[in-house]
Amino acid sequence: MSNKAARIESIDLLRGVVIVIMVLDHVRGYFHADVFLFDPTDLTKTSAATFFTRWITHFCAPAFVLLAGTSAALTGQRKSTAELSKFLLTRGLWLMFLEMTIINFGWFFNPHFDFNPLQVIWALGVCMVVLAGLVHLPGKLILAIGLIILFGHNALDGIHFDGNSFSAFLWAELHEPKIFQYAGKSFRTNYPVLPWIGIIALGYSIGGLFTSKISSEKRRDNLMTIGLSSILLFLILRGINMYGNLLPWSMQKDIPFSIMSFLNTTKYPPSLQFALMTLGPAMIFLSIMEKPLGKWAQPFLHFGRVPMFFYIIHIFLIHFLVLVFMAVSGVDWHEGIITKGLKNWHPKNFGYSLTVVYTIWLGVILFMYPLCKWYDKYKTSRKDKWWLSYL
Repeated sequence: MSNKAARIESIDLLRGVVIVIMVLDHVRGYFHADVFLFDPTDLTKTSAATFFTRWITHFCAPAFVLLAGTSAALTGQRKSTAELSKFLLTRGLWLMFLEMTIINFGWFFNPHFDFNPLQVIWALGVCMVVLAGLVHLPGKLILAIGLIILFGHNALDGIHFDGNSFSAFLWAELHEPKIFQYAGKSFRTNYPVLPWIGIIALGYSIGGLFTSKISSEKRRDNLMTIGLSSILLFLILRGINMYGNLLPWSMQKDIPFSIMSFLNTTKYPPSLQFALMTLGPAMIFLSIMEKPLGKWAQPFLHFGRVPMFFYIIHIFLIHFLVLVFMAVSGVDWHEGIITKGLKNWHPKNFGYSLTVVYTIWLGVILFMYPLCKWYDKYKTSRKDKWWLSYL
């Protein structure tokens, strides 16, 4: 079977699209003048443009984790369960290592590693390690576990562990963003993993739709049904304000801000409503793109086939550009060496409008395209290089 035939292009396309959107959030995080002054989802301070620039990027992490589960299921179609489990375990541990080393250095350019946020790559790695164990279970049980976690984890919102103990860290790693101090270093559980484990389990279950036993038409219908049902359930749960999100929505000063309040669901950790809001459209996207794709899709396919390669390089690129912009604007570029995390980094007289942010975003995408196109072709042509599957 050729590589083109072996891959599901709709999955690569969705991954590529959310990668492009992801870059916007990372560029905004370094370059926007207001990014350190207030939370873009704080309706008392934000603007509609700033809110939706942040909100659209909410679709990225859920899609990444879901598709990681789906890709694992597809890999399992050509591997034994033991082989798949070993691959997920080693890849998950590798991602966790990358987050704490190369990726951390890319974010902060700090060789002392004073601040260590456990972010999306760490969470994805933990999810893969857990999935390495789950794949030994029956498929229906994996689906049930995913649904129970995703629908039930918000019942745990009221549980908190104070202090700096291991049990407090373990709970925070599961379900509560929190900063810990160990050996003079700071660690923040940015992406509590429990709900993400539910999402990767559901992604693995959805992988069963992408088999030769299911027709393309049936796959489209099933994905569309899942997507529309998720959005409908989100609208119901959000509307009644009873379960599935830490903060309720409320009527605001005008209709646009009331809509923003309605869409302002909790990402850290991802609430049930957040997951339904983001994964529903992802399912609909996969359904619509279950067809031969035109030339317009090729750039996104290149991005989607080499996500880790893209992720690592774009972080270093954006951070390097920040130093250049700081030097050109007269700000001491050494301030770009971040010691306490991005939220504590706020050089005086530095930052740009959203127009500049979007321009830099497009520039980064254009710069990354030929690199990803080259690496995609190289990776495709060198199936003998086993290590390429880890980058």
